[in-house]
Amino acid sequence: MSWGTELWDQFDNLEKHTQWGIDFVEKYTKFVKERSEIELNYARQMRNLSKKYQPKKKDEDENKYTWCRAFHSTLNELNDYAGQHEVIAENMMSQIIAELTRYSQEIKTERKTHFHDGRKAQQHIEAGWKQLESCKRKFERDCKEADRAQQYFEKMDADINVTKADVEKARQQAQMRHQMASDSKSEYSSYLQKFNQEQNEHYYTIIPNIFQKIQAMEEKRIERMGESLKTFAEVDRQILPIIGKCLDGMTQAAESIESKTDSSQVIESYKSGFEPPGDVEFEDYGQAMKRTVSETSLTNSRSENKPERSSKSKTKTLWPFIKKNKGSNPEDFSHLPPEQRRKKLQAKIDDINKDIQKEMDQRDALTKMKEVYIKNPQMGDPNSVDPRLAEIAHNIEKLQVEAQKFEGWLAEVEGRMPVKSDTSRRTSTVYETQNSTPPTNNNCAQDRESPDGSYTEEPSSEVQTSNESKVQPETAESGDEFDDAEEDMLPTIGTCKALYPFEGHNEGTIAITEGELLYVIEEDKGDGWTRVRRNEEEEGYVPTSYVEVFLDSNAKGAITYI
Repeated sequence: MSWGTELWDQFDNLEKHTQWGIDFVEKYTKFVKERSEIELNYARQMRNLSKKYQPKKKDEDENKYTWCRAFHSTLNELNDYAGQHEVIAENMMSQIIAELTRYSQEIKTERKTHFHDGRKAQQHIEAGWKQLESCKRKFERDCKEADRAQQYFEKMDADINVTKADVEKARQQAQMRHQMASDSKSEYSSYLQKFNQEQNEHYYTIIPNIFQKIQAMEEKRIERMGESLKTFAEVDRQILPIIGKCLDGMTQAAESIESKTDSSQVIESYKSGFEPPGDVEFEDYGQAMKRTVSETSLTNSRSENKPERSSKSKTKTLWPFIKKNKGSNPEDFSHLPPEQRRKKLQAKIDDINKDIQKEMDQRDALTKMKEVYIKNPQMGDPNSVDPRLAEIAHNIEKLQVEAQKFEGWLAEVEGRMPVKSDTSRRTSTVYETQNSTPPTNNNCAQDRESPDGSYTEEPSSEVQTSNESKVQPETAESGDEFDDAEEDMLPTIGTCKALYPFEGHNEGTIAITEGELLYVIEEDKGDGWTRVRRNEEEEGYVPTSYVEVFLDSNAKGAITYI
């Protein structure tokens, strides 16, 4: 079907229809653009969501568990998933929006040209029609004038009163009018033939050709719409395999979760290395009622007071409820239980060794470079490498000192790992030390919380001393039978020098400054703390690793606590 033959008289309607088609293309282009913006916003929100729930550095422990790692993998896959929606938006912009925007401009220009040619042809045929009408009216007027002139001549010729000259004049006028009418007829006939020929060409050749071009333009526009609609779907289809891989990755992450592995990891993360508490022994307070007058000596009164002080010590909260240190964590991780402390120290040593290896690799590379410079001076100055080599050597030495410090702490904690104790001794929150001595009485070892909140165990002998030195005033005043248990100041057993500053925020500790000299009144009993005195009124515990201790030769191993 051809528009030229079927719609030859629908010029105005075709003009409206083609304009509506172009408007539709622009509307569809706007639709795709808004869809693209939705995809970009969706991708942006998905990326932000993934980023929001990514683990922070402080949550590095999350990587220990398979269910946490599975969630992190899902977040990464979701980020890639969001990227595919960005691809959709980009492809729509380049393959649809940009193409249709350019095509809209082209079709507007083409349509304008075709309808301009059609309007020009229409104006030409309308001008020919007007010219034909003009010739026709002229021929009509001339014919009427010739009839009137002929009638006037015949009237004059029949009138006997008119002169012969007037009659001749009328005759000549009639002949002239007849000639003019004949000429107008010839002109009208000639132009009519010409107009009919032009009109035939207009409606059967010119207009059909123009309408055929408009029809081809419209059909091409429709085809382009179809292609764009297909591309609209294909842009989505192209990313489906990658979306599928993202979803497969999420599924694989979910399937990688292992509950048994995570359950075991909880043990690795929180195992303290302590042994469970043993049986609590019966403490016979009735022994004090059987004392005789001869048992009131200082030695006996001290042994009598031991059960009471042991009882006071027992009021301390047991392991599950011990308060952890809320202050800053010490460098040697002494605030941690032994097993966790060992892991932290080992990890720190591994990190330092890696740094040492990096520095050594750089040193080797620079050494080779220097050798090349020595053999080929034109390539560079060998001395230019020396400053960097000296810096690396200093760094290595510094790291080695650091490693030795942590290895010392590691050896210390590994030497204090728990050993199976007698069931008659309580070990709920404590661990044995290499230098600990067995109890000298039937009472269980006393639980004591280290000044920084770490878990320690004191041998029975130390507990007695510690309890006596820290006895509460109300205990001492609770009865006459304890009057002889008033404490004297502990003697000094040596001196120490502070290697590092210690703030001593926790109860029972004392602050020290680097290089400060203090008196030692209790040596380290295996819990990592040494008791020192600054003056008669100021004493407390400091980390053993923070001081250098100089014990008196006759004091170590032969200390008597009053």
